[in-house]
Amino acid sequence: MRSNPVLRESIDIFFVEGHGFAVYFYMFMIIAPVEFLSLYLPSLDAQMWSGSASLFKVTAVTVLLLTVYFALRVANQEFASWRFQSLRNWTRDRGQSIAAIGRAQLSFLTLHVGLSVLLCAPFLIWAAAIARTPIFTVAITFLLLLFYALGYGVWGLFALVQWERRAESRQVFIRCFFFTLIILSLILYLPLNPVAFLLAILARHELAPLTIAGSKWSATAVHLTGHLLLGGMALIAHRWALRRELTT
Repeated sequence: MRSNPVLRESIDIFFVEGHGFAVYFYMFMIIAPVEFLSLYLPSLDAQMWSGSASLFKVTAVTVLLLTVYFALRVANQEFASWRFQSLRNWTRDRGQSIAAIGRAQLSFLTLHVGLSVLLCAPFLIWAAAIARTPIFTVAITFLLLLFYALGYGVWGLFALVQWERRAESRQVFIRCFFFTLIILSLILYLPLNPVAFLLAILARHELAPLTIAGSKWSATAVHLTGHLLLGGMALIAHRWALRRELTT
């Protein structure tokens, strides 16, 4: 961190100055009532605290949507945006290379995603204990949360670089991107949708394979390959936007 002032700036703004604490507060304020209501409302009887089989599913989906959404917003520097130096200032006045800036942005995104999942872990573990969810399924859920948040979050970095001086354009892009992908995956091929895929994993349901020209492709393979390609495209687009912005 000491060798990369771009990363140090993000950490100082978010955690030392405290501008990033609002992100995790919002997540807590959404997850806690959702988990409580999903446990309490379905069983208003003498055994209302006996637990709910769907509690872990509800909690996992809520955490998934929140981690991806806030990963996009954090990557887009929507919190305390006025405190961050411009990219051109880092390269021209501070002598930072394009590679160093890219690494710093990716490192801070990874740090944020890891911390977000870690802070949500008590809710997930408590829900898993009540719903009697197998440990293996819980572990897969944590891996998928990290996988999705990082894969989608890089598109927030792309938007940040591509429209650095147009905050409104960046905000519109990431929200349209997020909701469009969710809707398109539901329409085109349900197993591509991260929520549907996660629910299928938790319910141990076998998803319908993708059939193309008589050939059948495993839904799991299609889902993971599609998201790896999406994440890879985001990394390429982010690097391209950095070079375009800082070399013109």
